[in-house]
Amino acid sequence: MVESPFLSILALVAVVLLLVVTGGIGYLTLADWRDRRRRDEEKRTTRSATPKRR
Repeated sequence: MVESPFLSILALVAVVLLLVVTGGIGYLTLADWRDRRRRDEEKRTTRSATPKRR
């Protein structure tokens, strides 16, 4: 069975798109984690800096 050049190109494009989507998901996950960590840190510093009311 002889492999068609079209199928080879199609398989290569599929692998590249899979890598791009995987990288995008990884980037979004990292950005969300970083933003959540920064928000939590701001909450902690704001909470400790504000005086408590009685």
